[in-house]
Amino acid sequence: MSAVVPSTPSTTAAALDGRRLRLIGLAVLVIAACALPFLLSNYRTFQFTLVLVYAIALLGLNILTGYNGQISLGHGAFYAIGAYVAAILMDRFGVPYWLTVPLAGALCLVVGFLFGLPALRLEGHYLALATFALGVTMPQLLKNKHVEHWTGGVQGIVIVKPDAPFGLRLSPDQWLYLFTLAIAVVMFVIGWNLLRGRVGRALVAIRDHPIAASAMGIDTALYKSLAFGVSAMYTGIAGALGAIAVQFVAPDSFAIGLSIGLLIGIVIGGLASIPGAIYGALFIQFIPNVADQISKAAPWAIYGVFLIGFMFLMPMGIHGAIRLGWARIRSRQAAQRKGG
Repeated sequence: MSAVVPSTPSTTAAALDGRRLRLIGLAVLVIAACALPFLLSNYRTFQFTLVLVYAIALLGLNILTGYNGQISLGHGAFYAIGAYVAAILMDRFGVPYWLTVPLAGALCLVVGFLFGLPALRLEGHYLALATFALGVTMPQLLKNKHVEHWTGGVQGIVIVKPDAPFGLRLSPDQWLYLFTLAIAVVMFVIGWNLLRGRVGRALVAIRDHPIAASAMGIDTALYKSLAFGVSAMYTGIAGALGAIAVQFVAPDSFAIGLSIGLLIGIVIGGLASIPGAIYGALFIQFIPNVADQISKAAPWAIYGVFLIGFMFLMPMGIHGAIRLGWARIRSRQAAQRKGG
């Protein structure tokens, strides 16, 4: 049996200091995020609203791909379902915008779970192709004449951006940013508790050693389907918030490029990383704009250069690079203490 190394007062103090620093950093980040819409223009506030929307979607995709190892190239379809649920409920039935968000998430949870059941027979690139087919067909399904009455067909649906409630002196963009921020915080807290607990350990065990996980009594079929459902729920909530922010939905807005962009986001931000969803969302929202400003003639070529550069310099994603840099700083500080 291996001996248990007792914790010393120095290691305990270091752990407490690290936890205290993380809490302080998180508090500063939340305060800065709340102050952001009062320091920026309405357009920049709108852009950061979309960053929060993408961060929710990327966290959902990371649950499926990063933590459970199931590759999806069709999550844009769940984003589209969430967006259209919000748009149809608001436009056709007058449902309050805030109520459409949980309804979109609930529907996507069911659809994702049901899609995950037949997908249990597929793994690796076969699953990727199946989800790719889902992402490709979704825009065509939304244009179908049998559902055109509800989806608006090619013309799509225009919705009204909500005003701030209770007479608050906030512009619609400021209020929608704060509303999206509140939902994002809730979703990240739920994701943190889910992934740091028993469910998260089961998902990682299935990803790393599926046979051993099954031998340990983990119901791999249930957890894989559950991961698909929860991931789709996150993406559907993001889609509903995105539709409310953009005020418009149309089939061509949810082409396969959206699904590929979400996959790029989790890789750039960092696989199996909760903060990586935020870094990936910033990349998705702002790097294409930067590439377009650099070259109007070939923006996608510049985007490709950025993508290659990020992958070359940060192969573990942005969050992985930050963790590696922080670990090096801590090791140097520890070495200096010992030397002193």
